[in-house]
Amino acid sequence: MTRPQRGSSIPLVLAFAAIVLLLVAVVVDASAAYLARQRLDALADGAALQGADLGAQGSDAYGGGLATGDLAISRAEAETAVRSYLRDSGAAADHPGLRATVRVDGDRLVVELVAPVDLPLHLPGAPTDPTVRAVGSAVVDPEADRAE
Repeated sequence: MTRPQRGSSIPLVLAFAAIVLLLVAVVVDASAAYLARQRLDALADGAALQGADLGAQGSDAYGGGLATGDLAISRAEAETAVRSYLRDSGAAADHPGLRATVRVDGDRLVVELVAPVDLPLHLPGAPTDPTVRAVGSAVVDPEADRAE
């Protein structure tokens, strides 16, 4: 005598559907975070270039010719240029809660941006206030563009 196997596939189908839905939610949230980080990366790179360019100082910088070697970067002027760039680009409107850190490491200007990201789906166990971080850096080298 054999027992009927009716109904035994329903729990399997439900479990599979739950796993598929969870994977879709993870992919959607990961994609949203990735795209937000890409936008922040571009913003950090632009801010670093602007800050390094406007913060560059040297004995002859932009005066009677360019100095030899890398130009020194004034942290105060670079930070002012970075803040101006972020304001003019509308970064605060695009990334509410944006925090920027500007530092000079030797001849390199480093801009770090951190912003909260609004994920479309809220998964259980996921961070309640996720953030994305991007770092951009630039060096002003007047010799790089010289024709030899």
